[in-house]
Amino acid sequence: MLESNVRTDIAALGEFGLIQHLIDHFPTKQKTTVLGPGDDAAVLQRDSKTYGLLSTELWLEGVHFDLAFHPLKHLGFKLVVAGVSDILAMNGKPEQIWVNLGLSNRFSLEAVEELYAGIQIACEQYGLDLAGGDTTSSRSGLSLSIQAYGWVDKKKITKRSGAKPGDLLCVSGDLGGAYMGLQILEREKRVFAEHPDMQPDLEPYDYIVGRQLKPDARLDVIKHWEDLGVVPTSAMDVSDGVASELRHMAKLSGVGFDVYEEKLPIDPQTLDTAVSFDLNPSVVALNGGEDYEMVFTVAQSDYEKIHKHVDFSVIGHATELKDQIRLVTRAGSAFEVKAQGWPQTH
Repeated sequence: MLESNVRTDIAALGEFGLIQHLIDHFPTKQKTTVLGPGDDAAVLQRDSKTYGLLSTELWLEGVHFDLAFHPLKHLGFKLVVAGVSDILAMNGKPEQIWVNLGLSNRFSLEAVEELYAGIQIACEQYGLDLAGGDTTSSRSGLSLSIQAYGWVDKKKITKRSGAKPGDLLCVSGDLGGAYMGLQILEREKRVFAEHPDMQPDLEPYDYIVGRQLKPDARLDVIKHWEDLGVVPTSAMDVSDGVASELRHMAKLSGVGFDVYEEKLPIDPQTLDTAVSFDLNPSVVALNGGEDYEMVFTVAQSDYEKIHKHVDFSVIGHATELKDQIRLVTRAGSAFEVKAQGWPQTH
């Protein structure tokens, strides 16, 4: 029962604990629901050879984005990226999206058109249909939600729960850039508030600012897996940060993970900016979210296929130490990595 006279702060549970606490009360009843809450997307029965995949995202102004430095066109594009990235994490092909808006009276028609221009560009880039949505008034700023639908071959579906001890832990692209881009944008916002006559100089940070404002959904990663003949044993997209994603994968797979600091792929601009902010680049790489890269595991037998690929890095392996995520430093010592997974206010 959910009824209780005791008041419990949500922060005491954290994001992962809250989700688990709520979904425990909803057993699956329909035969067409193959997998309910707990993975990147719900898995639905589609036909004899394929599953349907359905994901959802909810964004609130002041929590997930700041309109002081998020252009509306970029925001619309990024919303679509977040929605379809969950489908891609399950080795699926996204096909349709539904977009819902909560609008306050400060938004003009032209502003909404700008938002949808970004959504349209993303639909064209990823081959998506805008299949519907809803619009309502809001008293607390802009709210956005997206549902994405796609499909996956039953033999190739990738869940969070398939990792086995000894599997290789891999990531696509590089890590931490979006987080450091956010730090730059927030710093420039503070400077502008104090000195409105000063224009921000973002050119030295073009890569990481781009990673924050206009990330890319890694549709190409799914093609790389297919071309290499690899079906990952588990996978997630990096939205909350690698450490948070590994926490999910470890819990559902019944394994732990050792991550090797020297193997973390960090772009030079990310590294230099982290150092200038007096931040540990490895901590940024593990905990910075919104990169929308893929973190995944493969069997050791796939090592030769994966390790030579220019876009993939083998950063560690799964262990038998259930739920323990450890960072192995360059000096050879190991310590447990903590991940909260709760969204940070921009």
